[in-house]
Amino acid sequence: MPTATDRLAISLWDFSWYTRAADVYADLDRAVEEAVERGYNALRICAAPLYLAGGHDLPEALTLTGMGEGRGAGTRWYDVHTPATVHLRKRLFELLNAAARRGMRVILSSWEHQQSPAFAADDRWWRAIDAVPLEERLRRLASATSALLGDIRRAGLLDAVAFVELHNEVDFSRVPATPDAIDEAITLVSRDHPDVPVTVSYGRPPHLDMASLPASLQMGQFHVYAYGVLDALQRRIDVRDSGTAGFPNPALSELLREGSPTFEQYGRPEPWRLEATVVTDQMLYTYDHVDPVRWDLWLYDHYGEFRALMHQEIRARVRAIGAWARRACVPFVIGEGWVGYTPLHSTFEDGPVGKDLAEAGIAETVDQGAWGAVTTSNAAPHHPHWVDVAWQRRATAMIRG
Repeated sequence: MPTATDRLAISLWDFSWYTRAADVYADLDRAVEEAVERGYNALRICAAPLYLAGGHDLPEALTLTGMGEGRGAGTRWYDVHTPATVHLRKRLFELLNAAARRGMRVILSSWEHQQSPAFAADDRWWRAIDAVPLEERLRRLASATSALLGDIRRAGLLDAVAFVELHNEVDFSRVPATPDAIDEAITLVSRDHPDVPVTVSYGRPPHLDMASLPASLQMGQFHVYAYGVLDALQRRIDVRDSGTAGFPNPALSELLREGSPTFEQYGRPEPWRLEATVVTDQMLYTYDHVDPVRWDLWLYDHYGEFRALMHQEIRARVRAIGAWARRACVPFVIGEGWVGYTPLHSTFEDGPVGKDLAEAGIAETVDQGAWGAVTTSNAAPHHPHWVDVAWQRRATAMIRG
């Protein structure tokens, strides 16, 4: 079991470390150095194992363009400004080397059956993995992950790997999330790499029934979001659905910037891109055109109704996770948290309320004996919050003790 001195302060780089290769991640070495300066000692990334080692006939150079025609400019994660062509395998090993030189650990995951292929210039990546029958997908991920770990081991970089999670948020992705399927996939990787902890991550861990989790998990990797007031707003303006008649509704129209195009004028990404992602066309439109000040004012106006509930939800979920980890005798991390998915220029989670919730979550996570945690999901080079160096140093110090 990891000790307190080994705790991981995690920065969530997801797939952005390659989709944003032409701007904020252009200099990987510098990006890693900036993370170290903020107190981080772990990065969580999409290592794209299916692209790199899945046996698909995909080009060595991956061209990334985002959602097309400027869509996503007001979102987090989808705001790809500049197209990039990357040699993904070479770039992965550059990142691992940069991390190893600084004593940084890397958590290897995959977002491939949830989001990452939507950023490619064409649909080959998405079509290749989507053609795999659902019941086969975790086996394919296990095989690809094992092969990629073999390459990393031969390069002498395995010590830079903290652990692997076969897929991000199996409960919200197009992979089989049954205990049997997960048990089989973890066993396949562990057979080849018994010295590497293997798990999957959960977007909404079953905190009321943690005993239902697969027995094979060698790590707990859970996400704790207390949507609360944010969920109330998203439901009010109906951004998570698609095809809603009369969208945008009057409640959303009140929050849009003056002169925003209609939903029809805005248009939709290519159909295959929407197939390849969990983000809807209504959310893209909303986040691209909402006035962030109006958005934040609504959240602040109503936060008092949800404050106690959101704090209680964070504490209760982390405590349930901690109890499960102790019973299972495995370490755990909180790989994402704490409020939820806000527009790019919303400062609600980056401000006093969000920081208060984050610090409460971090404190409870440390009290429960976690191996590590994110400061917040919004703290990485591709988020505006990256410039708040002082708070990130405070938060990482809380995690690392």
